[in-house]
Amino acid sequence: MRTLHDLQIKLFADGADKAGILEMRRIPHVKGFTTNPSLMRKAGIEDFQTFACDILSALPAYPISFEVFSDEFDEMERQARRIASWGSNVYVKVPVTNTRGESACPLIGRLSRSGIQLNITAIMTLRQVEDVVASLADGVSSYVSLFAGRIADTGRDPVPMAAAAVEMLRPHKNLELIWASSRELFNIFQAEDVGCHIITMTHDLLRKLPLIHRDLEEYSLETVRGFYDDAQQAGYIL
Repeated sequence: MRTLHDLQIKLFADGADKAGILEMRRIPHVKGFTTNPSLMRKAGIEDFQTFACDILSALPAYPISFEVFSDEFDEMERQARRIASWGSNVYVKVPVTNTRGESACPLIGRLSRSGIQLNITAIMTLRQVEDVVASLADGVSSYVSLFAGRIADTGRDPVPMAAAAVEMLRPHKNLELIWASSRELFNIFQAEDVGCHIITMTHDLLRKLPLIHRDLEEYSLETVRGFYDDAQQAGYIL
C-alpha cells in the first residue's frame, strides 16, 4: 500500500486559527497554508491585516493564501495588490466570479501579468478552469482551486473533472491545480492519482493522517470499545 511518503502531491492546511496553524506546521507533509473569509470569521478574526501579518511572521518559508473580500473588481484589485505586498510567499485568493456571477478573469489576467501570485477559488466547472487558465497563462506562479468536495456534495464524481483540469494546466508550468474543499483522507489518493499538484485539507482532517493504513481489525475493535465506553458513561439501562 502507498504511504504519504510515496506521494508527490503537496498537502496544504486550510484554516484560520493561529494555534491550529502552528500545530499543522509541525506535520512534515504540510507544505503550505490557505485561509478564506469564512474561516477567519469562524475563528473570530477581527483585524484582517494584523492576523495575516502575524501568521506570515510565524511562517516565512511557506506559501500562504489570503483572500480578497470585495464584490467590486476595482476594490478587489486594490485589496489584492495590498495583500500581495505583505510577502513574497503570499498568494492572493480571488474568486472566479463576484456575487453577481460576473467573471473575474479580466482582473485575474491583469494581476497575474503584473507579477502577483494568485489562487483562483470557488471553481466548479471545466469552463471556469479553461477561462482561468487562459487568464493566468502568461503570468507568474499561481494556483487553480477546483472545489472537488463541493462538486461531490452535488452527487457528481469530481475525479473525471479534476483529471480534465490537470490536462488543461499541463502546458503551463507556472500553474498548479488544487483539489480543494476535501471531505476525507481518501481524497489525497484520488487527487494524487489524477495528477493534482496540491490538496487542501482542514485541520481536523489533517489530524486524522495517522489513520492512513490503520489496521482495520484493530480500528474496528477500537470503535466497538468507544461505543461501549460511551454507553457505560451515559449510564444507559434497559
